[in-house]
Amino acid sequence: MGELTKTLELKLVDPNAHKRQKLCETREAYQRALQAAFAAGCNTQSAANDVVVEYDLSGYAKNALKKYVPQLCGNSYDADELHDDHPVRFTNEGLQLDHQPQNAIEWYVKIPHHEDYHLWIPARANPDQREWLEAVYADDAEMGESRLFERDGTWYLHITVTRDVEDQSEASADERTLIGVDIGEASLVTVCHRDERESPVRPRLWADDGKAVRRLRKTYFTATRRLQQRGSERIADSFGDALWDQIDDVFHRVTREVVAYAESVENPVLVLEDLTDIRENMDYGEYMNRRLHGWGFAKIHAQIRYKAAEKGIPVETVNPRNTSKACHACGEHGSRPRQATFRCSNDGCWVGEYQADVNGAINIADRYRSGESHRRSDRASRQKAGDDDSATDGASLTGPQDSHADAETQQTTRGTYAS
Repeated sequence: MGELTKTLELKLVDPNAHKRQKLCETREAYQRALQAAFAAGCNTQSAANDVVVEYDLSGYAKNALKKYVPQLCGNSYDADELHDDHPVRFTNEGLQLDHQPQNAIEWYVKIPHHEDYHLWIPARANPDQREWLEAVYADDAEMGESRLFERDGTWYLHITVTRDVEDQSEASADERTLIGVDIGEASLVTVCHRDERESPVRPRLWADDGKAVRRLRKTYFTATRRLQQRGSERIADSFGDALWDQIDDVFHRVTREVVAYAESVENPVLVLEDLTDIRENMDYGEYMNRRLHGWGFAKIHAQIRYKAAEKGIPVETVNPRNTSKACHACGEHGSRPRQATFRCSNDGCWVGEYQADVNGAINIADRYRSGESHRRSDRASRQKAGDDDSATDGASLTGPQDSHADAETQQTTRGTYAS
């Protein structure tokens, strides 16, 4: 037996005016507590508790904040700033489900408002997740953290759930198809793997999507700066939110296509670079640092992880050092005469010039094959793949980021069944 984690999606059905007001009160109190604890630099649970204890929230929301804020303040995410659209988090004991299959709306959820007050609200579930929801109700699956948020006047709940699943017969190392995943700025994502003859095959680059995101980010920086200079802060915020929504749509589509690519080969393993220290290790000058620090590395990384986990596809990580500088054929370091071109420095190597992002993707897969892996299960600071993509919903460095999941991370959903 093994464990699999999935994020269950529930849409709250037509809460009355009173319950909507209570949901709004919970969200507003949570946002104030989060902002206050973050502003105070609470990097321990004890410090966060001293701040959030004063707010009119349930203990489940306060306990979630006590765990989450220290991650934002340096322990995991080292966020520079917060935006004002975080989902309300509850610890695993916070929600309660009820199932009434005889009713038109079968599911009901109890949401904590404050210590002695809870809201029972009917909810529609993603029909593809019915089996998982029934497992939670039957205590055959473990409920984890949940997130409450509103989009376009509709309230949603995302619930992290873990259950035991039958182990699939594990392929040997030689039978697995290692797919290198290179996340970059020129090509948003690049994937490639080797065939049975060890030749790189089926490279796929999302270069047009990289261009689209760069264009949207440039528009964001230019337009919002001008609006702010004119004193139009509210318009700047609204305009920025719309642009980041477009970027997030691109991220979700591309990461779905990456996982679909993996599904198209036998015994796939997605291999990504370990991004734990990527922001600390960036030093490309002020202009590029600003662009890369705000780039969606962590968000794309997290979305691939949780979407792959839902499909049962393993994800591994490796040290990213020099994966873009070494030649995949001979291992010698080379140069990048152009953004998309890698040139090997070894005159005796057959490669000569190669597509740079594909070269990087192959190196990432090869590094895992060589044994230089950083397994998430070996790192206490990491969460299980698919568990949550909190890095992305906490560390909004240059503009508001969507929630996931995400995972991500965040996991903001525009419809009941959006991924």
